[in-house]
Amino acid sequence: MVEEGAYWLAWAQISGIGPVLLQRLQQHFGSLSTAWNATKVQLGEVEGFGFQTLEKVVQQRSRLHPQELFTKHQQENPHFWTPADADYPRLLLETPSPPPILYYRGEVELQENLGQKPMVGIVGTRQPSEYGIRWTRQISTALAKNGFTVVSGMAEGIDTESHIAAMKAGGRTIAVLGTGVDVIYPHKNRDLYKQILTAGLVVSEYPTKTPPDRTHFPRRNRIIAGLSRAILVMEAPLKSGALITATYANEFGRDVYALPGRLDDHPSQGCLKLLSQGASFILKELDELLTMLGAIPQIDRVDASETAEQLSLPDLSPELQRVINTFACDALTFDFIVQQTDMAAGSVSGALLQLELMGLVSQLPGMRYQKS
Repeated sequence: MVEEGAYWLAWAQISGIGPVLLQRLQQHFGSLSTAWNATKVQLGEVEGFGFQTLEKVVQQRSRLHPQELFTKHQQENPHFWTPADADYPRLLLETPSPPPILYYRGEVELQENLGQKPMVGIVGTRQPSEYGIRWTRQISTALAKNGFTVVSGMAEGIDTESHIAAMKAGGRTIAVLGTGVDVIYPHKNRDLYKQILTAGLVVSEYPTKTPPDRTHFPRRNRIIAGLSRAILVMEAPLKSGALITATYANEFGRDVYALPGRLDDHPSQGCLKLLSQGASFILKELDELLTMLGAIPQIDRVDASETAEQLSLPDLSPELQRVINTFACDALTFDFIVQQTDMAAGSVSGALLQLELMGLVSQLPGMRYQKS
């Protein structure tokens, strides 16, 4: 049986099919494996699949063999997640455009992936002032010492300062790259890159050996925003990648904070603009900032000590019981539930709806379900 992750990879190889269209396919068909076998007419029912896109799908799909592609890809890229994997970062999965393939190197901490350890993004200019550097170091240090993981992009300037300060404080950090996870850019950060591999992760949506490209860096900013519970903009001119990250954060429902600066300081103009648009102030009292960040709702975690008696279920029909029995602690894809129950997709869909109404199951983004 070909795993669902192989179809995420296969669909991602078809030109014109990006993260947003992949989400629509997943939601429309319930799984990408089902979508792979859909007819041209059926695919045409999905929003965004125009004539040209459909022609590309028909031409390219016939030349791709998902399992063979997946096996070969694993040999060249041994560490990656797809949205079909339980370890795929849950906060990123909630966004409208999660990468179909997320490559990684370093030390994985599952609490981060499950949304149980808070992650905060820190971004800013590549040419910070002494003021911006000082506050980036102070805030990154405070976050790391209080159990937050610092997320940034390993660029020069603010990114570099945030990564280094977090690690010096004994914390974890995640670098989101605009290259393959094996390509160090800028090269002057090669030592920083090696340190991050021992105290966190580097992640990217681009496969190994992918060189720097100016179009990659604005796109990677959505991953920084998607992984993070909040974004802190330390210093940023009006035309800045940091402001792109803040825009994504707003779209994703994340909190945005900005460091205030003087009116005539060029590196502060972007931050002042964000503050005028409703971003929260980063103030001198860091305890207040930490309290606000700590108040960000965390994804509920399953308490392993809860017994079957504590989670006693009402009397269920055999069909509903069959569906609920497939659940453990992890979120499950619709396709997986169909396979495990050996029931018709329509019957499973109806059963899940009834279980949702009873408060026993909840639906997550990407047609995934978990026990409530």
